[in-house]
Amino acid sequence: MTRSGVEAVHGALGGAPASVLDDATRRAFDEALGPENVIHDLARLRSYECDGLTGYRVVPALVLLPRTAEQVAAAVGVCAAHGVPFVARGAGTGLSGGALPVAEGVVISLQRLRRVLEVDPVDRIAVLEPGVTNLDITRAAAPHGLYYAPDPSSQQVCTIGGNVAENSGGAHCLKYGFTTNHVLEMEVVLADGSLVTLGGPTGEQLGPDLRGVFLGSEGTLGIATKITVRLLRVPETVRTLLADFPSVVAAGDVVSDIVAGGIVPAAVEMMDTLAIEAAEAAVQAGYTLGVPAALVVELDGPAEECDTEFELVKAICERHGCTRLHIAADAEERAAIWRGRKSAFAAVGRISPDYFVQDGVVPRTRLAEVLARIAAMGDEVGLRVANVFHAGDGNLHPLVLYDGAAGQTELAESLSGRIAELCVELGGSLSGEHGIGTDKACSMPKMYSDADLAVMDRVRRGFDPGGLCNPGKLLPTPRLCGEQPGKYRPHPLEQSGVIERL
Repeated sequence: MTRSGVEAVHGALGGAPASVLDDATRRAFDEALGPENVIHDLARLRSYECDGLTGYRVVPALVLLPRTAEQVAAAVGVCAAHGVPFVARGAGTGLSGGALPVAEGVVISLQRLRRVLEVDPVDRIAVLEPGVTNLDITRAAAPHGLYYAPDPSSQQVCTIGGNVAENSGGAHCLKYGFTTNHVLEMEVVLADGSLVTLGGPTGEQLGPDLRGVFLGSEGTLGIATKITVRLLRVPETVRTLLADFPSVVAAGDVVSDIVAGGIVPAAVEMMDTLAIEAAEAAVQAGYTLGVPAALVVELDGPAEECDTEFELVKAICERHGCTRLHIAADAEERAAIWRGRKSAFAAVGRISPDYFVQDGVVPRTRLAEVLARIAAMGDEVGLRVANVFHAGDGNLHPLVLYDGAAGQTELAESLSGRIAELCVELGGSLSGEHGIGTDKACSMPKMYSDADLAVMDRVRRGFDPGGLCNPGKLLPTPRLCGEQPGKYRPHPLEQSGVIERL
């Protein structure tokens, strides 16, 4: 979606300046939270005008800073009573415009809800407020020999509330899965201000899996205020290697052969020449400059099993022409390898004045094909694309490099969108973990039918009939994308009066 598209959707939702809220509504927020917890002045409001997708910016009418779940519920209750749209915000590290404010609405920041409420080493769970950072969960669990498996690259700053909203993964999602595989229970505030619990001590609940529906809904169904996560034992052994290859095709074949051989690594990451150049300039992690592709492969588990599989992985790398194989000798070298990989997004700023981070998924067997086509698409428009991604599950993160001062912004936006849609064309999806947000809402019809989108919209309205929760995100709207809404056909039971439409 281009910046003009963002303006269109927020214009459709009102798009007025911050003064649109009347004095009575502003007083209601002050009374619900205390005036010291409500940001009114424009200079401070601008700190919340975007998330990590900085090309899209909207200044909210107010920013609310609740300190408790009850205050979150009170704030949402005021929104419901006055018809004010709201956007929940964690650390603001999202890369799809999911936390982009609404001009006539409020941002509800959860940064003050950052307590680790409980770590239970017996049941191996942690109970957290949404503002707790991903890495702090593992820090709290470490004294008990436990850790939290999902590890986005931004784990030092991204929060568990945002991870829930986007169903975040990270480098180790190949073996351990995404946020949804580790969240058992959530206390959430719904659009009417009510507090409810989804899931349960084992992740299950009676009736439909509302926990699963809420996870990954990008803030469109409510706000999580307390989250219970599963913790894992620290593995007995961890083995990590960094391997260079003469081509992206060779590196991709290694990934396929590892999985085909029945080996499930904790992580398999790939970086190309540009990504390696940027990471080395930033953190000097020991990567080889100029190589077409490098793989980071990590195995963990029981020592004997890990050692055996590690030898097999080394043999596969050598069979496909590996030009350098570096095995981490200790925890310090392992940390250096991962520092290089996890710094890549931010490090690209060293080789380009501006860039877009895209996110899409393709089948592992089509990695070489999609990378070749991405390179060709970049050459066609005269832009470079750096690639760093979760090769084990085909989750790509192409970085489109451009110079906004040279008038390349819309060209880069267009290329970024075409790359996302290419992933769908090749049998994949628009997003692996960054979400749809504002950025890719218009591309949803490329992946889903009108009927699919209509069902999603009905589920959304079941949670939020007034459309106040993070409006303009995730699903395309007719006014924004030129889509014609499908005609609703009532079920026979509805026509007979047995059931009613939400």
